[in-house]
Amino acid sequence: MRVSCLQENLAKGLSIVGRAVSSRSTLPILGNILLEAKNNQLRLAATNLEVGINCWIGAKVEDEGAITVPARLLTEFVNSLPADRIDMELAVRTQTLHLRCARYDANIKGIEAIDFPIIVTSGVDVGEDDEQSHVLDGVNLELETDGLRKMVDQVVFAASTNESQPTLNGVEVTFNQNALKMAATDGVRLSVRSVNLIQDGMQDIGEPLKVIVPAKSLGEMARISADADDEKPVQVIISEPRNQILFQVWGKSGESRGVFDRVEMVSQLISARFPDYNMIIPKGFETRTVMDTATFLKAVRVASLFARDSSNVVRMAIAPGNGAQGGQVRLTATSAEMGDNVNELDAMVEGDGLEICFGAHLLSDALSHMDQPQVVLETTQPTRPGLFRPVGIGEEEYIHIVMPMNPPG
Repeated sequence: MRVSCLQENLAKGLSIVGRAVSSRSTLPILGNILLEAKNNQLRLAATNLEVGINCWIGAKVEDEGAITVPARLLTEFVNSLPADRIDMELAVRTQTLHLRCARYDANIKGIEAIDFPIIVTSGVDVGEDDEQSHVLDGVNLELETDGLRKMVDQVVFAASTNESQPTLNGVEVTFNQNALKMAATDGVRLSVRSVNLIQDGMQDIGEPLKVIVPAKSLGEMARISADADDEKPVQVIISEPRNQILFQVWGKSGESRGVFDRVEMVSQLISARFPDYNMIIPKGFETRTVMDTATFLKAVRVASLFARDSSNVVRMAIAPGNGAQGGQVRLTATSAEMGDNVNELDAMVEGDGLEICFGAHLLSDALSHMDQPQVVLETTQPTRPGLFRPVGIGEEEYIHIVMPMNPPG
């Protein structure tokens, strides 16, 4: 193998696939990154057997070949090099990769590529001589890149990080013929985001398809797509027989440095039944409160400074308007040792007055993901969940539900 590429492009590719490198496996090769030079591209790949990432970058290939080398050493070395061309050559007999960039030289010992686990692909650029069994076959969809990324960001933070709850570590994704819905919960909050799909020629998926995708995998896809070309759709392949989902994004055209050609990420799905979250979504409200999102968020963050020493509880006192005077929301946080804090906000209040307590971090997380200037809080009773939604978005497109907390004694 003899191949050359730009340092910035190799560094970008390594940063993408490096997040799939296994750090705990007893298999040494899972701590390596695969480098495969072929068709004037350099493919970088890594996997921890749950998630696999393939990244293709532009390269000049003189001799095709492949090798796996230690991920940490290769990444740190490449990141230390100047922004210049990197020449790589493989000594097949010793499985040693020689790298040269400017006045820097290195030899890195690797493991044969044939021992690297197979990572399935979408089948793009698969020739007749390539292994067709490595292509993931299933329901094939195309989704708008920027919209999908925003959708993921508004949902994944609500998933549980407790590994003893594997079902809640995932996001339920429902694919309909004309709509896509994501839902995540950790038992004390719930995020549900939906979007209509209007795509000519989209594959007919028949009955709604529901899968549970690990939240970490969706979060990783969102990070990768931040550097993708938003003009090109994300290709999604769902294979129920293999219990896998694949996302493919394309690099930004017209740029040559610090970019990738395309990236494919494949993830195992979670085999479980997601909780029926529709049961906890309030069907109505007794108090509806509209506030400025940024002002509300700032007040919550100030209150959290005092709430962190008192079970992280913030008390909300909602008061409706009186004649010409508008409504008001008072946020109170009290710490027996540190003191107390009171913040008052103007609001448009419809319905009865109410006092309810929420976790400060839950409020902060919810408001941080509202992408509209105003937010609505719908409540019924102090012991019932509060429903948040941004003003100016479709009534059912994004809702976030937070369970109340008991006030500190």
